[in-house]
Amino acid sequence: MAELYDLTIVGGGPAGLYTAFYAGLRNMKTKIIEYQSNLGGKVLLYPEKMIWDVGGQPPTLGERFGKQLIEQGLTFDPTVCLDTKVERIEKDEHGSFVLLTNNGEKHFSKTVVMANGGGIISPLRLELEGAEKYEMANLHYTVQSLNRFRDKTVLISGGGNAAVDWAVELLPIAKKVIVIYRKDTLSAHEAQVEQLKESNAELLLNTTIETLVSNQEKTAIEEVVLQVEHTGGNVSLKVDEVLINHGYNRDISLEFPQALQPELVDDYYFKGDSTGKTSQPGIFAAGDILTFEGKVNLLVGAFQDAVNAVNQAKQYIDPKADKFGMVSSHNETFVERNRKMISKLLEQEHEYQQSSVTNK
Repeated sequence: MAELYDLTIVGGGPAGLYTAFYAGLRNMKTKIIEYQSNLGGKVLLYPEKMIWDVGGQPPTLGERFGKQLIEQGLTFDPTVCLDTKVERIEKDEHGSFVLLTNNGEKHFSKTVVMANGGGIISPLRLELEGAEKYEMANLHYTVQSLNRFRDKTVLISGGGNAAVDWAVELLPIAKKVIVIYRKDTLSAHEAQVEQLKESNAELLLNTTIETLVSNQEKTAIEEVVLQVEHTGGNVSLKVDEVLINHGYNRDISLEFPQALQPELVDDYYFKGDSTGKTSQPGIFAAGDILTFEGKVNLLVGAFQDAVNAVNQAKQYIDPKADKFGMVSSHNETFVERNRKMISKLLEQEHEYQQSSVTNK
């Protein structure tokens, strides 16, 4: 039989990574199984967005915040399986959970924390024949670098939060921002919509992309032909970059035997409580995948979910265990780590002072 873990986490995004960190604090043998080829989750989709709403954390770029999450999540050296999709969870004759994956492997665990957020997500592609050939040129589904769009004419298709957010972000960078949306009202947050409407961006509602026209070399999009619903006519626009934000596909193919199936909401989200419990003993959840009354759908909420789920998993394995882990300032686990970090900081401060004296 394969190695048995105390806790296996399905998903390596913010909720899963903090679950791994806190499980390490509680001396639990932990594994993370992540479908993507890297850890970090949806935070990595927005590398140049500023994250403001995490307590005690100054405004931080998504890319940096993601790296910090990963570093923290790996503090206690959990086993990490990337490019691995959990397809089914069962129980064996010993009462252990068996996680069956797409590569035919079986992973064994005393408890499971579902931290797979909105599922395995991939952006909805533009449904035009031949559009994929421009994806290596100037057709985008996310923004990896704002500087890419500097002084360019950018067409953004979509009316949700992602589309409007990127439009607002690009306003001071791009030469011109054009937003088109198939409906007559944008569906993004009202504050962002208001900011967009008050800007010099061009907004075209009831409008969709009909054709992409390539340049002479057939290597990139040079012009976009739009269909305007209320006139029934077409409009052609010269563009430098095209950004598509039509939403995401969500893979919900994870299966359970009927007797082990946790209660769901909307056929996907686990119905639980504020302690991270689901309707199935031993299966817990954290982050966007978990729903309960009073749920906070922010990063800070995901971190609290993770702590609660780990504490419940610890007590599930050992009912005599403490209900809560010891805070880091009192935890012996960090004594040696803190000593080394403080020593390094003092050394850097000394070098800085010496350098200041020398340069005077």
